[in-house]
Amino acid sequence: MKAANHQVIGQTYDWLRSGGKCWLSTVVATYGSSPRPEGSMMVCSEDGHIVGSLSGGCVEEDLVEKLKNGILAESHPQFFRYGASDEEAEQLGLPCGGHLDIVIEPLQSDKQAIQDFELLTSRLQQRKLIQRVLNVETSQRRIQETDTFVPFSYDYDSRVLRQVHGPSHQLFVIGASMVTQYVSELAIMLEYQVTVCDPRQEMLDELDVAGIEKICDFPDDVIRERANDAQTAIIALTHDPRIDDMGLIEAFETDAYYIGAMGSSRTSEKRRERLLALDVNESALSRLHAPIGVQIGSKTPPEIAVSILAEVIAERAKLAKNASHSHAEQALAAAI
Repeated sequence: MKAANHQVIGQTYDWLRSGGKCWLSTVVATYGSSPRPEGSMMVCSEDGHIVGSLSGGCVEEDLVEKLKNGILAESHPQFFRYGASDEEAEQLGLPCGGHLDIVIEPLQSDKQAIQDFELLTSRLQQRKLIQRVLNVETSQRRIQETDTFVPFSYDYDSRVLRQVHGPSHQLFVIGASMVTQYVSELAIMLEYQVTVCDPRQEMLDELDVAGIEKICDFPDDVIRERANDAQTAIIALTHDPRIDDMGLIEAFETDAYYIGAMGSSRTSEKRRERLLALDVNESALSRLHAPIGVQIGSKTPPEIAVSILAEVIAERAKLAKNASHSHAEQALAAAI
């Protein structure tokens, strides 16, 4: 969802700075089954062009119709509930028993709106956190820098939407190989930002995956500059200690939520011995997933790629769950 929302924010900024007006929609709550989670965003231009997704089809079409029929306001945010009845849910293609609430914010191409979305875009490009706050009652919007992630929220009493946008999940791959090909393809489908780093240009040239970034260099310096935040997973896939080991040593210095290295149990033990000899401590080594991936008996490159991404996704889910629990504990402490 993050990558999709980033596209929405970027397109909103482009339309505003080119003089156009648009309507930014956000899913503020879902009930029952829903195709898209709360926080999902879509932007619609004045000619009905849309970027992003709220439900997967019919809700988006209905909002475009509302725009064409003059139902969408141009001066203040609006709240809409879709799927309030089973009949409406069926008409809109929502799952049985599911409905969703949406807030729509009209945006004019004025100085403040352009500055707000320029700041949003800039912070995301820098892989930094940024918070968007919208008061639906007063139409006041606030964009502010933050160092703390908090889950999406919409308060029905105060009618205030709060959403922290952060860097998209990044998969940094050390080494180009056949497994890298399949890992990259799967990661792109999962909306990861994928970077493959390998000092061997001929190996990089063999990779043919749309949407990835390829860097011909040794990975340690690149990791230090490009893969040092808590939204990054780093995996080593070369089987070459000259490339993998230095990259892993640098990876241990980052806040990456996942670090993994490909190889058998025997290969992993030899790697462990080498890293210990290079003064990597036990605490750092405890972060290393090796052998990499969920143990599903994978043999072929596509199967190995599936096992790797399954483990990365599981660790990412733990990260999100821990962040949610931490925020809840902070809120409880503040209320006492």
